[in-house]
Amino acid sequence: MKQISGCIIFTLCFFSMAAQKINQQYKICIAAFYNLENFYDTVNNPLVNDDDFTAAGIKKYTHKIYRDKIDRLSKVIAEIGTDKSIDGAAILGVAEIENDTVLNDLIHHPQIQKRNYQFVHFDSKDLRGIDVALIYNPAYVKIEFSKPVPVWLKNTSKEKMATRDILLVKAQLDGETMYILVNHWPSKRGGEEATTASRNAAAAVCRSEINRILLVEPTAKIMVMGDLNDNPDSYSVQHVLETNGNRHQLKKGELFNPWTEIYAKGFGSLANQDSWSLFDQILLSSSWLKTDQGGFYFYRQEIFKRWYMIENRGRYKGYPMRTWDGNNYRGGYSDHFPTYLILLKKVN
Repeated sequence: MKQISGCIIFTLCFFSMAAQKINQQYKICIAAFYNLENFYDTVNNPLVNDDDFTAAGIKKYTHKIYRDKIDRLSKVIAEIGTDKSIDGAAILGVAEIENDTVLNDLIHHPQIQKRNYQFVHFDSKDLRGIDVALIYNPAYVKIEFSKPVPVWLKNTSKEKMATRDILLVKAQLDGETMYILVNHWPSKRGGEEATTASRNAAAAVCRSEINRILLVEPTAKIMVMGDLNDNPDSYSVQHVLETNGNRHQLKKGELFNPWTEIYAKGFGSLANQDSWSLFDQILLSSSWLKTDQGGFYFYRQEIFKRWYMIENRGRYKGYPMRTWDGNNYRGGYSDHFPTYLILLKKVN
């Protein structure tokens, strides 16, 4: 295995019926998503509800805790996908980040700074002050265009209120045009039934952007990633966003959901009340599925977890080791496991 032009090359060996050995080389790209769980700085922002995440707040969120949080997140990010590519994640969508300050501190941590990560981020109008962002390795990815896509919800008084924006990025992946939509849909806080409409609304906004792209570029390579706060079989994901877990039965415009089968087998990226959910999904337009192409194509999906990321005591034993247990600092990583896709590109 060796590195060429910012991508990883590896060889798969196949044997024909005549037992003739044929070597095929591939470039590898890792595309990942990670909810960073309340990744705030320690400075009070009067425009958002971040009072708890200050030294004077109920969580007593000191600079020492903040630096420890960065140490732990950078350790995970440094290792995502490195058993497949020594460069790790070339594309990394993140959620629950407060601002560009935390992103800058994260990408310049010694554990990952040699990758020269850059990021795309816009401040949203979310009341908690948390946003999504895209971190990327410029050896693989060149940004052409980006914009925030607002998501407006209706409260009980039928008034509009803002939630996290969807981040739309148009980029070149090793010279090939792709579109990335990074999402963090409204949570189930207040009950699943009462909040379903909010996630359906976010899914509809995302679908509208997908349709807008496909109208101009019917074969566009689109990647939708995020913490959807719904599972692969949820109405918002299957019907509003229009996804299908069977790659061989995709209808025109549908997204392939590689997590459907994994979730059906009982695996997840987060847990609650001894039940696993798989909210952290990365979905693909059909153009990613053709293996006989000159560009990158989908190979496999993975949930990234290591022993040190798993809670080993207390009421959350066996869950992802979270940063907070109530208002007490647990010293974990995140209450979500990252997910990632392996993309391959044939080298002639």
